[in-house]
Amino acid sequence: MAMAVAPVESMESLSSDLFYDILRRLDGPTLASAACSCAAFCSISKEEKLWENVCSSMWPSTNREDVKSLISSIGGFRKFYADCFPLIVNKEVTEHQWNNYPEYPEEWTEAEYYGDMDEFESISPSDFVSIVDVRYKDKTICSKVLWGIPNANGFDGWFYNCPFRIDLLTYAARDDENDGEVTLSVSDGLPPIASMERERKDGKLWQELRDGLRLSWIVVNRKIKQAANLASWSPLGGQRHWPTEKDFVLRFGSVLPAKDILPCQVVECILSMKFRVIHTEGEDVQTTLKLTELSMQLEDMEGSHVNGRNSLLILKEALSCRRSKNYSEVLESCHLYSKVQSELKEEKMRIESRLDRIFILGGISVFVMFWYIIL
Repeated sequence: MAMAVAPVESMESLSSDLFYDILRRLDGPTLASAACSCAAFCSISKEEKLWENVCSSMWPSTNREDVKSLISSIGGFRKFYADCFPLIVNKEVTEHQWNNYPEYPEEWTEAEYYGDMDEFESISPSDFVSIVDVRYKDKTICSKVLWGIPNANGFDGWFYNCPFRIDLLTYAARDDENDGEVTLSVSDGLPPIASMERERKDGKLWQELRDGLRLSWIVVNRKIKQAANLASWSPLGGQRHWPTEKDFVLRFGSVLPAKDILPCQVVECILSMKFRVIHTEGEDVQTTLKLTELSMQLEDMEGSHVNGRNSLLILKEALSCRRSKNYSEVLESCHLYSKVQSELKEEKMRIESRLDRIFILGGISVFVMFWYIIL
């Protein structure tokens, strides 16, 4: 029996409820594109509920009631998605800049070392919130929220002068309802491993981790009502830990501006994720990995850790820096930083090698002169 279909005279003749039902099924980029297609889609796409669904699908940690309240207080889910979906891109790292790399002064005055004290007093560690989600092959395996910066108590505290580092698994678990171990197994899509010796030869598990893991580390400043994703989404690199090689470390991150904060002008935000093999394939036992580390730290161009005070200033600046939806552009920025950093290290090694040769030749000359005078 044939079914008659009534012709649609115009878009205006369709119900807005039908439009809403269509748009609520879209992901973020598609929803943003649809909003530009016609006035009806543009009007409906402003509904906060649509963007709340998009955010909860992409970042499950935003389903928490306290996080929902936080997002509402800083401008809503639509603004939150617009701030955090594009990744940070920094192309201010140039060879010319680092060929003229500014040296740190031999003696710092208190004003030079600490910078603008009034600006820093406006930054409170308690204003920062970390919203973190880890996925493996589109399945969420870990969601954590950390309110404030741990151990940042008072301006005279050790935090401000010691290397900045956040170990999320240590601190977020205190207030997290789901604070159990985070594991990956064959049931999650991992390849079975008969032994670590076999894995060292074929590297199948290592490749699967690099290809399948995704990290989102969103930092929110409640006072200035800004947010940004500091992760690179997919790993930038990684390594196996000696001596057992049961630990797999993956490195994510971004290049952040540090203009007027540090002489190097830019720093690297390093997000480390470590998995340990706790079971290999055996009788009634599946290959299983345990997440043992999820941390953030900042390093300058020379590989030195940035202290707590300067890290807070840099994080604040990062929330308003340039971003891009083009992932290849983000990777290009990170690779450029690594390239220039390697060139700087090689140049320093050449200088140190020349100095060593000069000192050795000088020592030999003094020794020969000494015996020449004696004889």
